Amino acid sequence: MKRIILAGTAAFLILVAVFAGGVLAAAPELVVLAPVETGIGSPFLVYISSTEPLEDVVISWEGKQLPLEVERSGDISEAMVLLGTDVGSSRSGPRTIEIGASAGGRSVAVSRTITVADVDFPVQRLSLPEEMVTPPKEVLERIKREREESSRALATMSSGRKWSVPMVRPVPGIITSPYGFRRILNDQPRSPHRGVDYRAAVGDPVRAAADGTVLLSTEHYYAGQCVYLDHGNGVVSVYMHLSERKVKEGDPVSAGDAVGLAGKSGRVTGPHLHFGISLQGMMVDPEPLLAE
Repeated sequence: MKRIILAGTAAFLILVAVFAGGVLAAAPELVVLAPVETGIGSPFLVYISSTEPLEDVVISWEGKQLPLEVERSGDISEAMVLLGTDVGSSRSGPRTIEIGASAGGRSVAVSRTITVADVDFPVQRLSLPEEMVTPPKEVLERIKREREESSRALATMSSGRKWSVPMVRPVPGIITSPYGFRRILNDQPRSPHRGVDYRAAVGDPVRAAADGTVLLSTEHYYAGQCVYLDHGNGVVSVYMHLSERKVKEGDPVSAGDAVGLAGKSGRVTGPHLHFGISLQGMMVDPEPLLAE
């Protein structure tokens, strides 16, 4: 997907260019634009439009249903959503998107098949303090609680779309660890990397990727000082290993606001920012969504 702001009456024509290799699916009252193929971990956009007034638009993907906000632009009703798969849990093969809506007072439905392709991610070997690879027994209950807290935040699917693409790059540093790396920590295989690490010095401002609301502002054993932002439609961004948090839970934020300062808290080998994007609970590669 090319990085482009999607808004207004030109969105449909823009998306035709964005999805090289994508095709249309249509009912008489409903047009859906989505890719025909995607790689594991890659985010993609689905655009829905109608010349009829649209209501009650719901999209189903990977076992989850998500109601979408409809916007009217001239004679076109339109809705859009970011979807994806997760390197940690998704498998290759055909998947189905189902869209239901009321268009001009009539119920309509469209389904699309998207092929999810395997991606050959590299292996990364890291050496860490042993307590960060095999934590002591006294912190296991804490880690369990924190994972449950994180899972609840990542599963947030609030109504209303606050995001647009391209999103703001949270720090300007180069990538030190890309999405999808199959990690071996102290010679022990671990889960693949479900975000992107960027070079950042301690104290560098870390900026919100899009407008949103603070879901979590806390400290976790592995993530260190961290912030989770809700951008609506199941889009949640994550900022880890901070030295300082600048926001508290419930705060509204605008794209580009400083939500914290980069650091080296939690499980790290040095100062950096771990940044992630969750789409309906799927941790995707954030890089295709960010501004250059």
